[in-house]
Order: sequence, then C-alpha cells, then structure tokens
Amino acid sequence: MAGIYLHIPFCKKACHYCDFHFSTSMALKTDLVQAMVQELEFRQDYLQGQEVGTIYFGGGTPSLLNQQELELLLETTRRLFKVSPEAEITLEANPDDLKPQKLQELKAAGINRLSIGLQSFYEPHLQLMNRAHTAEESINCVKYAQAAGFQNITVDLIYGVPAPDHSVWQQDLEMLFALGVPHVSCYALTIEPDTALGRWSKKGMFKPADDEFTAEQFEILLTRMKQQGYVQYEISNFCLPGHESRHNSNYWRGIHYLGAGPSAHSFNGHSRQYNVAHNKKYIDALQQGTVPFELESLTPADQANDYLLTTLRTTWGCDLNRLQQTYGYNLQQQHAGYLQDLQNRELAIIRNNTLYLTDAGKLLADQITLELFLA
Repeated sequence: MAGIYLHIPFCKKACHYCDFHFSTSMALKTDLVQAMVQELEFRQDYLQGQEVGTIYFGGGTPSLLNQQELELLLETTRRLFKVSPEAEITLEANPDDLKPQKLQELKAAGINRLSIGLQSFYEPHLQLMNRAHTAEESINCVKYAQAAGFQNITVDLIYGVPAPDHSVWQQDLEMLFALGVPHVSCYALTIEPDTALGRWSKKGMFKPADDEFTAEQFEILLTRMKQQGYVQYEISNFCLPGHESRHNSNYWRGIHYLGAGPSAHSFNGHSRQYNVAHNKKYIDALQQGTVPFELESLTPADQANDYLLTTLRTTWGCDLNRLQQTYGYNLQQQHAGYLQDLQNRELAIIRNNTLYLTDAGKLLADQITLELFLA
C-alpha cells in the first residue's frame, strides 16, 4: 500500500546538527496547514487510487501542531485518498511537547505511532546539540506516552558524539532498554557544512569524533541490540519482532508515496518530485493554484541504483533476480570480481540469489553501494 508524508517545517529552536528545512517562527503555521490541504486536493490523483497504508507527519517538529490542525490534515487525507482502516499514522515529536494533555490530544486526533526525538539521555550532549528538552524529559516523555496507551513507539538516538570513552553511549542504550520501547533509530552524528557544528568545526571550535570511535560505537550498538532481542532490519533501524516501521519499510522497498508540504518529496516509480524548500514561496504558490515542485524523471539506471541503495541497507537484501528482470541490471555479470572480493572479506554474502551486507559490510554500505551503481 502507498504512503503519504506530511512535512511540518517548524521547530522551537535550531538543533546544532540539523540541515533539514525548518523555521523557528510560527507566524505562517496556520497558512501553511491550509496550503497543505490545498496541495493534497490538487494532487489527489498522484497515487492513482492506490490504498494508503501509512501516513507520516515529519519535520521539523509536527508535535507543534494543535489537535485541530492535525485533525484537519488527517480528515483531508481520508477524504481525498483511500486510507486503510488499519493505517499506521506516525507523528514525530520532541520530548518537551509530550505532556499528558498533549498525548491525549494526539490520540484523539488519530495518531497511533509516536517517533520521539530523544537523541540522548545525557544532559551535556543534549546541550551540545541545542536540543529543546532535558535529560529528565527524555525519560519522562516515554513513560507518559506509555501511560497514555501508546504501544507503538520509536525513539531516535545519536551516537558518535565526541567523548573520552564509550560510557555515555553505553548508558544511553541501557536506559533505552529499561524503558522498553519496541523500536529505535540510531544515527551517527554527521557534521554538515551549513550547521552550527559544521561552522564551529571549520573554525576549529569543535572537533568531531574520528571514524574509528564512531565505528566502535556502532559495533557496541549492534552487540547490545542483538543481546536484547532487537532485529536490525535496516542499517539505522532496530525493532523487537513485529514492530518494523511500515512507512519507512515501504520507502526501502520502493513503494510509491506522496509528500506534501515545503521540501517534501514524492515518488511514483518513474519520477521524483521535490517541493520548494521555502515556507512563504510554498504558501504563495498554493494560494495562486499551483504546487511548487521540481520534477526528476528516473532513467532505468536511476531506478536500478535506487533499488540497490535502499535494499542493501535492509535485512531483506537486494534481490538479484528482480534487479535483472525489472531493471535490466545483471549485477553478478558486471561486478563478478568485486562481489567475490566482498564475500572473501566477509563484507557481503549471496544467498538464494539475494545480496546481503554483513555487519562489517554495513559499516561500509555507502562505499560498497557506490561501487555497485550502474553508470
């Protein structure tokens, strides 16, 4: 089933590592929600009648929307699209927003899955990242959500934050396990040029962790997740059995999705669309009756590379038969030597004509994928 992504580009403050599109001014929030309703109306044929199995509020900080704004967007989506009664409806939230009253409003609006941006349980690391919440709120918000009846919860954690040793990362993981959340996404701290950390790094005011330190923390992550019964079904995503993110799994499997809101992306198998990453321009265009986006048509090589890029990150692996039959790319013929080298180095395995990366290979996933791309 297809998916719908709704981008809410507002945040209370700018995280020092973030280069996503967002605004810390709420002045245009009401107008932007109305513009998103218009976009959904204009693009109701994009999914060509496919049933919608997932709706995802991303951002930004979607938990800044009030109950009425959430209900308006969900009611519009259900009116215009064939939404499954069992649809997974996820909302990204910051811990400081998730007080008991807010959680009841989210449930009443129809949210049935929470994605909470904890990032860490360690106060100095939260301050370094310029997060709006405290370590105490990191713990309490999960407990509040569980008490409110949310069973489908995922949290984000960041590793590779500079530290004298791995003790903080190990403590973060133990607190996660103690809270009993069924899903977690873990990302290495990435220093992007146009962020506070990127600018500080360039000026010598901040020294990122080295690759070896970050790799060691990734290995600690893999070990502890496995010991606690979590499945690594995608390089950065871990869950207890049966708690995979249906929305993100669809991305990695090449399922079609419609994205609404400024900077949102859409994909229908043969092209991608990218909405303008500017709130005022987005609103003005919709008020004039147009959706402001750029279109990228995908060649057969693009489609083959997309399939490689996404599937090699997952536990399902890259189906070499599908790669050849659907996209005309015989990977084993074109890269026989390299594939054998990967297997000899225990970075990959081929089983039942499916290519999988090993734990060691996942550390080099981007490099390996680039080597395998169809030119």
